[in-house]
Amino acid sequence: MGVYGIDLGTTNSAIATVDAGSRPRIIAGLDGSQTTPSVVLLASAYDHVVGEGARRQARLDPDNVCALVKRRMGDADWRFVAHGQTWSAPAISALILKSLISDAAFSGEQVQRAVITVPAYFGDDERRATIQAGSYAGIEVAGVLSEPIAAALSYGFSKITDAFSSSTPDEKVLVYDLGGGTFDATVIELADRRISVLAVDGDHQLGGADWDERIALYLSQQFCAEHPDAEDPLDDSAGSQALVLAAERAKHELSDSDSTSVIVAHDGVRSVITLTRAQLEDLTGPLLKRTVELTRSCLAAARDRGAANIDRVLLVGGSSRMPMVANMIRDELGLNPQLSDPDLAVAKGAAIYGDKLEVERLVTADLRTRGRLADGAPVLSASPTDVDESCSRVAAAFGLPVSGVRRMLEITVDTVVSRGFGVLAVRDGDLQASWLVHRNQTLPIRVRRSFGTMRADQDIIELTVLEQAGQQESSRPQDAKILIEGTIRDIPHGHDEGSEVQVTFEMGFDGVLHVTAFHVDAGIPLRLSAKTGATLSQSEVNRELEQVHRSRRRDG
Repeated sequence: MGVYGIDLGTTNSAIATVDAGSRPRIIAGLDGSQTTPSVVLLASAYDHVVGEGARRQARLDPDNVCALVKRRMGDADWRFVAHGQTWSAPAISALILKSLISDAAFSGEQVQRAVITVPAYFGDDERRATIQAGSYAGIEVAGVLSEPIAAALSYGFSKITDAFSSSTPDEKVLVYDLGGGTFDATVIELADRRISVLAVDGDHQLGGADWDERIALYLSQQFCAEHPDAEDPLDDSAGSQALVLAAERAKHELSDSDSTSVIVAHDGVRSVITLTRAQLEDLTGPLLKRTVELTRSCLAAARDRGAANIDRVLLVGGSSRMPMVANMIRDELGLNPQLSDPDLAVAKGAAIYGDKLEVERLVTADLRTRGRLADGAPVLSASPTDVDESCSRVAAAFGLPVSGVRRMLEITVDTVVSRGFGVLAVRDGDLQASWLVHRNQTLPIRVRRSFGTMRADQDIIELTVLEQAGQQESSRPQDAKILIEGTIRDIPHGHDEGSEVQVTFEMGFDGVLHVTAFHVDAGIPLRLSAKTGATLSQSEVNRELEQVHRSRRRDG
């Protein structure tokens, strides 16, 4: 119906839509594959290659191949340099998005609006950067959806839309999402056509790529031990790329076999190195234990919100296929996990959510056009008769079953914020972090806190907005990430020390933070001139937008 779902992954990406039967469907690429490697080759200043072709070129032209860019989202200082041009993470990501959109167009799908998924543990900067990537790619980002919610939607959609049931048995689901570059643990409740996130934890710098690096280091050590006079493959960019690709293949093979052989050829010599599943588990055990620690933290937070028991564990993300994942979850957590369409569930869930957003938009527009719904009022606040009539009109216009439109409208998705947010404030003579929003607080959020000016006739206030950096909130400024540094100006004179200033934090479903301020004594809103960590200057945005549009995709 016009809103697509995109899983913009660290190692692989996918795009999906919902068919006339309300079933999510992956749109295959030109080569028939359901996923596209999130790898970009900047072949020249004017053209690029995306996907498997770029992956194949990684060994031959490593300096111009960009991979794992998702790990750089929100990093305002990072740039990829190729052929004298610089590319931010949103710009590189836009090339991946454009490739998915182009492949969809070849299949007859015109992608103009999309829901793009992000790791649940992405913060404000990363979410803004994702929206920026969509803008660069020329699409409207209808929503930013956490990947575990998308996976849960894909899994639970048939349950919560069962036409023969007015309610759904409550089910507490742990989504263990180990992707190529990120990890999320999320506890979700499915009940009465509602999907509710209860708790989230994770690390967006932990994923399958870290397994690949550990394996590559081991292979390098074995190679150098056998050929002490040869150059270390990891000291050469092309050799390093080849070794990482070999490590990735070995990891995949060890998901099905107890051992595999890896050929390492470099500097005129070669080695055949045997790697066993037991060795892999020994090399990467600390990485897996880290995911278990984060999962324990998530489960504890969920228990605090009433989820004493977990009914089901869903493994999503390609790296969750490793047998060591399921084994450790059983051994350490006493839970029995199941693979749940690990490569495609997120894209399918995003498409379902996009379809829901489009149904809500169309039904809402029809109700308002007929004067049955006030501006800003939720769609289900209209009378059931009026809602049913609008659902019938939308269904007729798009050739859909009325029951399907109504059920989609009734699905409710609740989520939580992944990080705490606050400001720097003077307390007991010291500058400390004062937290206004807390991790695992239900979205949307609107919270207001009052602060006092430091002196009489103060006309400027320096405002620093913080984002929680560690697992726990800390009052120490050095334990937090500076998200926004801004200045509130134009405060009129005539007000005493301690004059009240209200700071308001607002966050919608997308988890993006908006900050406003109000001088209570003066009775005026205050203009905040702020710079966020991920914000590019308008001149750089314009330059990158032109650069993205000028670069043409070519076949690999």
